[in-house]
Amino acid sequence: MRSTGFRRTLIALSTFSLALTACGGSGDGSAGGKTRITVNCMPPKSAKVDRRFFEEDIASFEKQNPDIDVVAHDAFPCQDPKTFDAKLAGGQMENVFYTYFTDAGHVVDINQAADLTPYVKELKSYSTLSKQLRDIYTVDGKIYGIPRTGYSMGLIYNRKLFEKAGLDPDKPPMTWEEVRADAKRIAELGGGTVGYADYSAQNQGGWHFTAELYSQGGDVVSADGRKASIDTPEARAVLRNLHDMRWVDDSMGSKQLLVINDAQQLMGSGKLGMYLAAPDNIPILVKEKGGSYKDLAIAPMPGGKGTLIGGDGYMFQKKDTPAQIRAGLKWLDHMFLTPGKGFLGDYVRAKKRHAPVGLPEPRLFTGAADAEDQRIKKANANVPVGNYQTFLDGNQKLRMKIEPPHAQQIYSVLDGAVSAVLTKKDADVDQLLEEASDKIDGILARD
Repeated sequence: MRSTGFRRTLIALSTFSLALTACGGSGDGSAGGKTRITVNCMPPKSAKVDRRFFEEDIASFEKQNPDIDVVAHDAFPCQDPKTFDAKLAGGQMENVFYTYFTDAGHVVDINQAADLTPYVKELKSYSTLSKQLRDIYTVDGKIYGIPRTGYSMGLIYNRKLFEKAGLDPDKPPMTWEEVRADAKRIAELGGGTVGYADYSAQNQGGWHFTAELYSQGGDVVSADGRKASIDTPEARAVLRNLHDMRWVDDSMGSKQLLVINDAQQLMGSGKLGMYLAAPDNIPILVKEKGGSYKDLAIAPMPGGKGTLIGGDGYMFQKKDTPAQIRAGLKWLDHMFLTPGKGFLGDYVRAKKRHAPVGLPEPRLFTGAADAEDQRIKKANANVPVGNYQTFLDGNQKLRMKIEPPHAQQIYSVLDGAVSAVLTKKDADVDQLLEEASDKIDGILARD
């Protein structure tokens, strides 16, 4: 799944409803002697600041490249799973179109992606991007997409509640045993305070189960992607820990079947000690849920073995001409992939418009490009960056793992296991995992 905010645009848009525009291909890509490309994921008019940023950046791009005409289509969410495949199959997808990391293999499998390999040398930023993220869009040695942002899961916690519970907010829990102990102490503050919250509905429970399993060193499917691998000691540890926090410690509250908005509401109101999320949740907690930047911090995933990563990027329509591909790559460089500049990276502009600057992610670049991006970000930071240092330090030691194949179908299955242990005191963990394993095997067998 994508994280719920993830980039400044999604943060600003999270309260707005879906607004789709008609968005077809662009024929041969010529318009008045110019190369014309359609692109998507433009903020709608209702998100005034982000819309202005996007329009400013397109205008500056076209001024620098007078032979290219960019036609942007707005929509939220940037990709609608209900219409995504139909748009691809019907030739209605934009020339340069937004995808989640988990889409890359699927789009290639159905033969709807242009092969960028012959052109990617023209993308100035390509070698500066994280190889791990680049590899997500590389299939059988060929490059089919360009990563734009990336996130990793961590543990968001309330520093004020840690202090009230007699815990050191500068030493967040690093193991699941410590999470359990700290959650119990926070819950004992009373007054409806919840020590630790987790999702267990709308596929989000399965998403978090996967993240927690990665943190224990486990996996959801086998290395070859053909069999489930959840009937394991690591998976049992995940469910038993949740069960014991819920029923033995009473540190997770009585209300269950939560989704992300529920946890955000609790955290923003100061009634929640900890929950799993990516750093992009923090501005949402402040802007929409009543939280305070000084009280909110993030630590790496407990367990010390791994974390779930996700993110997004752009792919190119199969029918794009060479000129459109070259134009699209130039546009990506200008909009998203130049350190300290563009829609996501112009920290000077963001600070002037009171957008948050200084969050620990996304971290897209490596080497000198990363150093430059971080330098400009630090110089313009308007959030307490010290609250995120533990996350940054700890993440360097973790194995980064993308979501499993058929993620949404698998998450739906795992939702049942997570919700059972949180709503039934006598839930049989072994049986739940055995049954879930069989169902996941069935999903994987359909390939």
